[in-house]
Amino acid sequence: MTRGFDTRSLHAGATADPATGARATPIHQTTSYEFEDADAAADLYALRADGDVYSRVSNPTVRALENRLANLEGGSGAVATASGMGAFDAITTVLARSGDNVVASEEMYGGTATHLTSIANRRGVEARLVGTTDYEAYAEAIDENTAFVHVETLANPSLVTPDFERLADVAHERAVPLVVDNTFATPSLCRPIEHGADVVWESTTKWLTGNGTTVGGVVVDGGTFPWDHPDAEYEELSGESPAFPIDFVERFGDAAFANVVRQRAVRPTGSQQSPFDAWQTLQGVGTLPLRMERHCENARRVAEFLREDDRVDWVTYPGFDEHPSHGNATEYLADYGGMITFGAAGGYEAAKTLCESVELASFLANIGDAKTLIIHPASTTHAQLDEETREAAGVPADMVRLSVGIEEAADVIADLDAALETATASASTEA
Repeated sequence: MTRGFDTRSLHAGATADPATGARATPIHQTTSYEFEDADAAADLYALRADGDVYSRVSNPTVRALENRLANLEGGSGAVATASGMGAFDAITTVLARSGDNVVASEEMYGGTATHLTSIANRRGVEARLVGTTDYEAYAEAIDENTAFVHVETLANPSLVTPDFERLADVAHERAVPLVVDNTFATPSLCRPIEHGADVVWESTTKWLTGNGTTVGGVVVDGGTFPWDHPDAEYEELSGESPAFPIDFVERFGDAAFANVVRQRAVRPTGSQQSPFDAWQTLQGVGTLPLRMERHCENARRVAEFLREDDRVDWVTYPGFDEHPSHGNATEYLADYGGMITFGAAGGYEAAKTLCESVELASFLANIGDAKTLIIHPASTTHAQLDEETREAAGVPADMVRLSVGIEEAADVIADLDAALETATASASTEA
């Protein structure tokens, strides 16, 4: 029997503790685990048997979270990491080697862009950035050295949604996996694996945890990509790597990628999520469907307020018919999410003043909290990008990014109304 998403958000991947009968998932706060005997230890280290050796590699509490998120995303396995960027770094470490390239949407989170253009670049991996919905550009950029194609479900912060099925066809025609950052949607609104994605990753810090307390990430293996395809050259999975000379596809089947991420990226770098952080995230995932419903409804009301306000030059919200990817968002998302971006009349300085002037909302660098959050991307999250790259990423100087929380929508609107008044007055004085 396949249970509904809301039910699985609470129950998937966890059972009562067999030792104590505890219904809540325990926090297994331990570094290591006793072996039954020497042969059992050898089998665990050689990956001939499943089990826990050291909590830098795996842990029962973390595994409960991994199993739940794999279930909710529709994947075959998952690996929880210490942060969202840790998840992306693990994917890049496994799939890309010196001389390879990554074809990615140019509209993406600034941290991901920085990783591709600096960290991955220093490892000899080229970043090829194309328009999010320019599918011919993806096809032209992909070649025999392309490690993977990368997009976001809702681009951060432009909120553009690609046509996943069309993009998956473009990538798969060249035996290249499609990797999707599903942070802004969560599996509550979109499950990219159902639409052709091969790997999904998220910052669990955001809506999955939902309370601003816990940093984390996850990599979810879709379980469908043919890693042993003759045109897909991934030595980390095939047993050609001298560091771990086993065939992960043969050993782990449709969960091969998740297991190689754990053994070849997380294990040697120490980027496994901690048991306490995993436990915190499990508490958030249990209420995810309820929170996402309220986030979406509030965002809709706030976006409508902003669209009618003459102190705002423009509003980007995928639920509006005029949004450039409204059709894709309607097709692939259950609702339009809790994010809005808008332009403050008065430009760069007015946008900064607006963020400084809110009282209910919090001016900080996060999204997906139950509380409303606001930030000026051009001077913060995307400040490390030059102006041309920043503009190409969909981040103009006047942009304000708003992560709408689950407060009373009327209170959020009143707070923005007052802050807009302050920003407008400040801009008039400076003029």
